[in-house]
Amino acid sequence: MIKVKRLNDKEFVVNSELILFVEETPDTVITLTNGQKIVVVDSVDEIIKKVIRYKAEIHNFERR
Repeated sequence: MIKVKRLNDKEFVVNSELILFVEETPDTVITLTNGQKIVVVDSVDEIIKKVIRYKAEIHNFERR
């Protein structure tokens, strides 16, 4: 799960496993595997970093 922020500055959490793709149009739009689209203030690069950090935490936790 990653924390992102809507255009109204409210934070919420997205299951990163459900992200199909992310694009900047110029706002950042996250498209989920179910077709739902979410517009956020986070940049594509920020979202990528959050997903990588989240997956790294999961894999480190599983190794312990």
